[in-house]
Amino acid sequence: MKPSSLTWLPTLWLALWWSHLSAGIELEIQSDESLKKAASSAAWSMMSTYSANETDNPGKLEGTWWEAAGMFLHLIQYYHVTGDETYNKDTTEGMQQQSGEDQDYRPKSELAWLGNDDQMFWGVAAITAAELKYPEDPKGASWLSLAQAVFNTQKPAWDPAACGGGLRWQMHSVKPGYDLKNSISNGGLFQIAARLARYTSDKEYVEWADKIWDWSVSVPLINDKTWYVADSTSTKDGCKSAGREQWTYTYGTYLIGSAYMYNHTEDEKWLKRVNGLLDATLEQFWPQKYFGYNTKGETLIEVGCEKPGNCDNNMKTYKGLLGSWLAFVARVVPTTRDRITPKLEGAARAAAKSCTGSKHDECGMRWYEDKYDGNGGMEQDMSALSMFTANLILRMDDDPVTSKTGGDSKSNKNAGMVHHDDDDKDKLKPITAGDKAGAAILTFVMCGGSLALAGWVFWGEFF
Repeated sequence: MKPSSLTWLPTLWLALWWSHLSAGIELEIQSDESLKKAASSAAWSMMSTYSANETDNPGKLEGTWWEAAGMFLHLIQYYHVTGDETYNKDTTEGMQQQSGEDQDYRPKSELAWLGNDDQMFWGVAAITAAELKYPEDPKGASWLSLAQAVFNTQKPAWDPAACGGGLRWQMHSVKPGYDLKNSISNGGLFQIAARLARYTSDKEYVEWADKIWDWSVSVPLINDKTWYVADSTSTKDGCKSAGREQWTYTYGTYLIGSAYMYNHTEDEKWLKRVNGLLDATLEQFWPQKYFGYNTKGETLIEVGCEKPGNCDNNMKTYKGLLGSWLAFVARVVPTTRDRITPKLEGAARAAAKSCTGSKHDECGMRWYEDKYDGNGGMEQDMSALSMFTANLILRMDDDPVTSKTGGDSKSNKNAGMVHHDDDDKDKLKPITAGDKAGAAILTFVMCGGSLALAGWVFWGEFF
């Protein structure tokens, strides 16, 4: 029997549908309006599943806490370069709510399982808001003070007893990974210290940035000859070995911190570190011939997990953070601009091609494939959004502000300096005179009771 002439319709529909998904977002990289349109599409897709604003805990994402900090970070930058206020209410509300009862990003609802890196990301989002003059919340803490609170609450966690210093990955000894001192926690505090130093001109932040850098080089986290940045090192062997995983954001956080320190101090040692880390970053994460793709090093790749396909949701956000931080590096150290700009432009082109171009505008993970790879989600949208806004940050009329160049976010040097009951759960309290007296009385009573018991037994035995 002759097949119906309509049998080709399902195949044609499927081909048209897939072609539509593979089309991507149209992007003219030299057009600010085109970049803003692409950013708007990615932001809409990213926020399309956000529902925490409808709960009594705005800013808390399901299954994750720290990723919301990254999301708000990108939205703060999005607002600055586009002027689109669509997401400002959600951003401000979430940033303030998640700062917690003491406005230090250690909310009681999350504190039991927090890592130092989790808290750090909120501090980075807050200092970014201060530098970009994101609108302050008149009813909440200033953006600058929130970043200062994160710095102040992490200082006491500096641990010279193991490996001579450094932050542990986890805050609490019961958590797996407590033995690790990792680069994103230490590099994150380094970044916050450096950016606070530039914003406030307070020497304490300069000293801490120096201290964290020097310690990171003294252990295998940073090799300042090869500019290799390791993922972590372990206290179990005295921080002699290093986790060999390579991640975009660990390079990025030390790089942006070094850039801010050079901008603030004009010390050539920081420029050397900027150039060393930047060259290593571009070589490592814009690789040529990545499994046959990216033959000219056109785009940014999370080399540790993309091709194997084992990037978890956290990992899917990392390259977006690097993209944002590279744009700020180019702003505060202009000599890096010529190396950074073509890389961010290439990444933005590739990210746009990875997006479906459909109403949902969901973006993919493997940008080097030049099409939507079917692996979409909020985290992928975050990273794509970052590439579009990063290119717009490069073209801003103004650099990130400081307190001397128009920054008006209020400082609170003592922000976050409150006692948390949870802080002492892993520590033995010092013995006081009262403790000693109480122990002596208890010992006397126990000994007296023992003698009385022995006497009673003796009396009963012989009388």
